[in-house]
Amino acid sequence: MSQTHTPDAQGYLSHRQILIVMSGLMAGMFLGALDQSIVATALPTITSELGGLDKLSWVVTAYMVTATAVTPLWGKISDLYGRRLIFQLAIVIFLAGSLLSGMSQNITELIVFRAIQGIGGGGLFALAMATMGDVVPPRERGRYGGYFGAVFGTSSVLGPVLGGTFADIHHTFIGSGWRWIFYVNLPIGIAALVVTSAALKIHHVRREHSIDYLGATTIVAAVSSFLLFTTWAGPDHGWTSELSLALLAVGFVLSAVFVLVENVVAEPIIPMELFKNQIFSTSNVFGFIIGFAMFGVIVFMPVYLQVVGDLTPTMSGLALIPMVVGIFSTSISSGIAMSRTGRYKVFPIVGAATVTAALYLLSRLGVDSPYWQVAIYIYAFGAGLGLTMQTIVTAVQNSIDRKHMGTATSSVMFFRQMGGTFGAAVFGAILTSRLAVHMVAELGPQAARQAGGGNVTGNVDKIKALRGTDPTVYHKILDAFSLSLHDVFLWAIPVVIVALIVACLIREIPLKSRITPPDAAAEPEELALHA
Repeated sequence: MSQTHTPDAQGYLSHRQILIVMSGLMAGMFLGALDQSIVATALPTITSELGGLDKLSWVVTAYMVTATAVTPLWGKISDLYGRRLIFQLAIVIFLAGSLLSGMSQNITELIVFRAIQGIGGGGLFALAMATMGDVVPPRERGRYGGYFGAVFGTSSVLGPVLGGTFADIHHTFIGSGWRWIFYVNLPIGIAALVVTSAALKIHHVRREHSIDYLGATTIVAAVSSFLLFTTWAGPDHGWTSELSLALLAVGFVLSAVFVLVENVVAEPIIPMELFKNQIFSTSNVFGFIIGFAMFGVIVFMPVYLQVVGDLTPTMSGLALIPMVVGIFSTSISSGIAMSRTGRYKVFPIVGAATVTAALYLLSRLGVDSPYWQVAIYIYAFGAGLGLTMQTIVTAVQNSIDRKHMGTATSSVMFFRQMGGTFGAAVFGAILTSRLAVHMVAELGPQAARQAGGGNVTGNVDKIKALRGTDPTVYHKILDAFSLSLHDVFLWAIPVVIVALIVACLIREIPLKSRITPPDAAAEPEELALHA
């Protein structure tokens, strides 16, 4: 083992070593986060070549379901077999899914291969953050956490831009341009493999264990049921349809079974004792609620910019750059402050308050609002998120035994993703229902049905076409859409207020530093989890 990359006695790396390792971890995270959003804008082009318009939504849903469902499994497996090996395995699976997706000859193949891609993608974000927990002391983690927040924000914005750009390229030397949505992952993923192989040296002590197959099966099935309810059955078949209610019931029953299983097996996927840790439990509740509200803005702001602002999908993605700047700036500044003071509790509180204020400002946007106003409001929203996203990860990692690092970190990511999925579904239902009401108020029942009723979000191009043919109807539709979006943001405010209350309940213990003995900074309640 090269001395250059040898960890210290506590397993932590130097600043220079951390920067090298981070380049590989961030590349892996970027891949996983990017593919949650890059495909959406290219779907019309993809289906025009492969067919299967009736299965279009499954190209996105397949990735989302598998990526979220397996996230807790990746964390547990990495605790048992070592972080580097499992992180690289996630990259390899993701790249295999990417290559196969790019080679798809029909929509069914693409859906299957996207599911494979999601299996790998589910581990990239959580394992990168868990690896940082291995090699960076909690007191110093804030210095680097902002970069991970920036990766997430950048990928959320860059995904639609790249997806639209590749879709506009009709022919390349290896096929249609949309295939590069998947092929572009290959060089980035290979670079991540090379960097982590060369620079990431983590000592791992293997322990005797038995694999919790029943727990793994039940949690994957439970999460899949919930996600199919929110992303497919509810939107396509109705939220109160028999299919939707059945999926919801199955999800709850399997969740209860999972909890029972985890309480009796020798090596649980998510040890229930972790929830006795007040910081772990309250931070995950906070993450779920913030994720719920966060995706309400991330999903619907591009639609607002395309419908009201008359921007292309690519331009609407670029228009969200101020949000990324907000995430990046506050992630970095709060991380530096955490490193200097060893304190973190104030940041999720201030962050939730900032998000609340930003949601109110966004609810004031109208048809005639200038872009500079939009930019300021979404910057404020991003700034609030930047104060919360990495802070709770650091708080959780600081409060648990390092043998649970992967499990605890993946749990934070899992609950935030689940919150986001439910948030997007709930706010989508609110937008649709309120849009139908406002369309009738603006146009009358018959004209509203002809213009698309409450489904404007699915008919952006159709609505834009009215601009030149019937300006009066067009502007009334814009007013209806703007008012509906106001309702979405206003409904999100009480949700974030609940998150603010939860943030106030998160306990704070001083962040451990490089020179602190591993257990010296933790309080007895948190250390009760140590084996």
